[in-house]
Amino acid sequence: MILDRINNRALYETWRSGVAEALDYLAKTDFQKMPDGKHELDGERLFAIVQRYRPKPPAEIVWEAHRNYIDVQYVAEGVERMGYAPLGDHLRVKQDYDPQLDAIFYEARGDFFIVPAGSFVVFTPQDVHAPALAVDSPDDASEVLKVVVKCLFQ
Repeated sequence: MILDRINNRALYETWRSGVAEALDYLAKTDFQKMPDGKHELDGERLFAIVQRYRPKPPAEIVWEAHRNYIDVQYVAEGVERMGYAPLGDHLRVKQDYDPQLDAIFYEARGDFFIVPAGSFVVFTPQDVHAPALAVDSPDDASEVLKVVVKCLFQ
């Protein structure tokens, strides 16, 4: 897992699996004008999902991991809390792997961190993560504009 600011994207230019392309796209795109939903960048190898929502309360936490894609999660506006736990035998599977979603869901405990606007997080297939959580009270949470670029893990 990596947490950084989008203006540091040059540090990742040599990364493979589309991460460098994803960061360049995130830095150069105005997402305020873009509709929610899936946007192809390079077919199924690289695509973006634009989403606007109010972060969830901690009671609604969902821990997930992927097998085929790296997530580059970019908070364009707002702020949210995310959770992280390394993949390992200590985790209990809550819902088996779904190839349509490229997701497996876990019961987990992990570390939490705040992701402000202009920041991105890279989650690789060994990173169990819990995104879209409210920083404080969900009633006071402002809307988040987030873009998740899915990079085929090669």
